[in-house]
Amino acid sequence: MELQDLYREVILDHNKRPRNFGRLDPHDALANGHNPLCGDRLTITLNLDGQRIDDVKFEGNGCAISVASASMMTEAIKGKERSEVNALFDKVHALLTQQDAPADDLGKLAALSGVREFPARVKCASLCWHTLNAALADADNASPISTE
Repeated sequence: MELQDLYREVILDHNKRPRNFGRLDPHDALANGHNPLCGDRLTITLNLDGQRIDDVKFEGNGCAISVASASMMTEAIKGKERSEVNALFDKVHALLTQQDAPADDLGKLAALSGVREFPARVKCASLCWHTLNAALADADNASPISTE
């Protein structure tokens, strides 16, 4: 099996059986994302334990790439510190937009590398990541401000 075929299988599997699909209630943060180009809509809810993402879920509907990307993202970030999530965002963004971006150390997220060949689909794959950033910003706004 060629690498591209394997990547296609990973995306199809995550689209058919999305991981972490649903809504956390209660949750520490929530954000809605919408891609008007293809109609993808999703909501991300998450719970934090300090700077660590304790739990994350997504719900909504969209194309196979959008759903698969959200599913893979939630698996990849659960239990990670926010600094690790920020670094992962940068790596995935590079993977989606730069021809020579390395896919090593991205695990299943490397399956998204084929998306960069279809520029109109990059927004489908990156929607969940931008929505995650909005959810983290929502968590920051809801946190009490320290005066120390």
